[in-house]
Amino acid sequence: MIPILPEGAAKPDAQASPADAAHAGAAQAAQAWLKQGSLQLRSLPPLSLYVHFPWCVRKCPYCDFNSHEAKNGIPEAEYLAALRRDLELALPLIWGRPIHSVFIGGGTPSLLSAAGMERLMSDLRSLLPLAPDVEITMEANPGTFEAEKFAAFRQLGVNRLSIGVQSFDSAKLHALGRIHDGEQARAALEIASRHFDNFNLDLMFALPGQSLAELQEDLAQALSWRPPHLSYYHLTLEPNTLFAKFPPDLPDDDLSADMQELIFAQTAAAGLAHYEVSAYARPDCQARHNRNYWEFGDYLGIGPGAHSKLSFAHRIVRQMRYKQPQTWITQCQAGAPLQQEHEVGRDELGFEFMLNALRLEDGFALNLFAERTGLPLSVIDAALQDAQRRGLLEVDHRWIKPSPLGKRFLNDLQQLFLHDA
Repeated sequence: MIPILPEGAAKPDAQASPADAAHAGAAQAAQAWLKQGSLQLRSLPPLSLYVHFPWCVRKCPYCDFNSHEAKNGIPEAEYLAALRRDLELALPLIWGRPIHSVFIGGGTPSLLSAAGMERLMSDLRSLLPLAPDVEITMEANPGTFEAEKFAAFRQLGVNRLSIGVQSFDSAKLHALGRIHDGEQARAALEIASRHFDNFNLDLMFALPGQSLAELQEDLAQALSWRPPHLSYYHLTLEPNTLFAKFPPDLPDDDLSADMQELIFAQTAAAGLAHYEVSAYARPDCQARHNRNYWEFGDYLGIGPGAHSKLSFAHRIVRQMRYKQPQTWITQCQAGAPLQQEHEVGRDELGFEFMLNALRLEDGFALNLFAERTGLPLSVIDAALQDAQRRGLLEVDHRWIKPSPLGKRFLNDLQQLFLHDA
């Protein structure tokens, strides 16, 4: 068993003790193993599929996703043919592995026609072994909701929606550059709740000029729909966005912290468990697709700019497709949609695993690290002990999870594992 310092143990003095020397020796041995040992994955993790739809009606000023305004319409038939070709080219890498979840994201995938969605779902079913209880999620934005089309999506097999509401306040939506207003947001939820038992609401807080009372009103409206799942993100200014170039007036850190505390309290009172940094769910309604990311599962991404992480017995690879839609379509037709592919180094795997798994409120079982990375937990022993000394981790013989302090300073906690690589 890996030696872990008791929680709250004092930081060692500058003079090394015998225990410190043993710890340093273990760290050196772990690094030597990383250089010489062989990756050993005894079983492959669950596999998900991500399908990217790159077009939207209008690019939001805060958005850094690979999305493009559909100024001249959407080349739907050409895009769907390229998607099928992209998937066919990837099949040898995942042959025979069941797909446990599908996520159709964007952009705004709800711009697809019902006939286009039927073609996509037919292609997925003919080429892939979808699990009997597969979760199939589609992102949808208010302003693109048509009752008949969404009823057709449900009949075609989409069994979960992720609805980009962001706010119910029309003034705030205008400030965010959204194409819908509060009334359209409520109309979209009425349609979604009529046709889908399982749906997620995407909301943001710390919006331009937002007060605590306005946040409370947004949250109350969201909870009144009794959503099975709620994603609540802090608005951040991402590089290469309009907001980064022309920053709006955002709430300060103290007000943002008060907003987050209010979200924690109100979602808990409504029966939504806080299970990941920005995710809240009713029992049995956690997002299986996203949870697979956080537990370092595998995913195949198809479509422009889509990323993949695929495991094999002795290696783990990452891929990225060409980003610009027309370039990706051309490359698919030529049989070469990948722009980048590389094997993840053994010295990177510990950080990559912890970067994802530490986002989970309840952490992860000890054996999951070896199962998903093919490495012994000893390779991150130094960082584990450092994190526990600082009071950022709680560790027992079965489980590792961020402490309350670790949740508050998650970035600092994750960085410790980067330094240990």
